[in-house]
Amino acid sequence: MIIDLRSDTVTKPTKGMLEVMLTAEVGDDVYKEDPTVNTLEKRLANMFGKDEALFFPTGSMANQAALKLHTNPGEQVICDKYAHIYNYEGGGASFNSGISCKLIDGDRGMFTAQQAEAAINPPDFYHSPLTSLIAIENTTNKGGGACWDFDELKRIRTVADSHNLGYHLDGARLWNALIAKGENPKQYGKLFDTISVCLSKGLGCPIGSVLIGNKAIMKGAIRVRKILGGGMRQVGYLAAAGLYALDNHFERLQEDHKKAKTIGEEFQNLALIKKVEPIETNIIIFELNDDINEVEFLNKLNEKHIRIIGMGSNKLRMVTHLDYTDKMHDTLIKTLKAF
Repeated sequence: MIIDLRSDTVTKPTKGMLEVMLTAEVGDDVYKEDPTVNTLEKRLANMFGKDEALFFPTGSMANQAALKLHTNPGEQVICDKYAHIYNYEGGGASFNSGISCKLIDGDRGMFTAQQAEAAINPPDFYHSPLTSLIAIENTTNKGGGACWDFDELKRIRTVADSHNLGYHLDGARLWNALIAKGENPKQYGKLFDTISVCLSKGLGCPIGSVLIGNKAIMKGAIRVRKILGGGMRQVGYLAAAGLYALDNHFERLQEDHKKAKTIGEEFQNLALIKKVEPIETNIIIFELNDDINEVEFLNKLNEKHIRIIGMGSNKLRMVTHLDYTDKMHDTLIKTLKAF
């Protein structure tokens, strides 16, 4: 038995998901003739109270398309120093859109409205990039699955409006935040201009993210997707997985959160652990004591068929997910106690 906690992207389709994928009604989505894709896009647009949604093969591509829609070359997006669009999308902001990132030194990937306003470049000072967008990530990946305070998000919306800036939400793990905080998708739809959501993180789909927004901003989305190479044909097989996941895998995310918190509690009792970051959802980030070698620790876990991610500087990450069973959880806890 391999216990793979490197990410919630390692899951495989369930039997029920495979069945609906195999029987999906499909068409050519490049012509917008795939009925299952159209159904998924309409459902997500309605869920967030927006006009339109567009299916993308990856979350990075959906985010990159959003950046392109909001900006022109030479402009700047404000984001946290931990932001996925800055750290984990291959420098796509500069490569695809010709823009730079103004990084905020926030708390676990989250910043305040005051910090956002202070980061805006004066629009008439032509020596600096023109600020055109504020980007948020909820939950924060590098921040350990932290959930933003919704009131702070509303205050940042006010800042964006007062400076005529776009407002994008990288909601790759927004599903986790909604479950953890008891929030509603329409709350986010009212607040943000564009929202990307991922179907292969947490919800257990093999592929797929969706970009959501109103007509005015989404007008050029399908052209940008084409330019980025994201136009696909009979993609309804994947969209069917997304529809199944929304019906069957959304509410169960609370199980992942519960297991993550139990692991964190166990870490608190281990002498070799210096610090465990606060755990709100399904991500556990912890730091080993200075005298413990990160690589050796990872190797010992690998010997016991437990896979996790090393983040450098003695920081490590575990992510609970759909395929992390109760039996695996019991085995992991016993292994940790043995340490």
